[in-house]
Amino acid sequence: MLTVGDKLPAFDLEAVYSTDPASAFRRVTNDSDAGQWKVLFFWPKDFTFVCPTEIAAFGALNGEFKDRDAVVYGASIDSEYVHLAWRQNHADLKNLPFPMLSDIKRELSTALGILDRNAGVCLRATFIVDPQGIIRFASVNDLSVGRNPQEVLRVLDALQTDELCPCNWKKGEPVLKAA
Repeated sequence: MLTVGDKLPAFDLEAVYSTDPASAFRRVTNDSDAGQWKVLFFWPKDFTFVCPTEIAAFGALNGEFKDRDAVVYGASIDSEYVHLAWRQNHADLKNLPFPMLSDIKRELSTALGILDRNAGVCLRATFIVDPQGIIRFASVNDLSVGRNPQEVLRVLDALQTDELCPCNWKKGEPVLKAA
């Protein structure tokens, strides 16, 4: 699995931005949103149970990520058409404020090393990537356990300070000073 200090691999994926089939689809690449922090999170499959709770939670925090010059991308191995159908049919996903990327050929998830060996789907992986395309945070949960998007936001805040941040540090709190 790629980790902190590694370069985010190049990718070019179809993404779903809305529930309107006429304007829903756009390409997203590693060069999209250049100069911004990126939060890239993966889930195993659409139309499942834990996944929409995480996706909706990231959606609820999207404005806070945006305030920090960060864009959020969600991704799975499902096609863009499955993403669209799920958004159209799941109340918590209809107004999702970030794109759902389709890694149907498993190119990005393979390059990142986050495919479950047995199920062939993405693990619940989360990456924070700096504006230069370097992974600064990487986390993976088991397929059955949802992640905490609030913690991802906290880590982003800490990374953006360029300071030493203690355990459970929150934005606005003092950072550590080396003696």
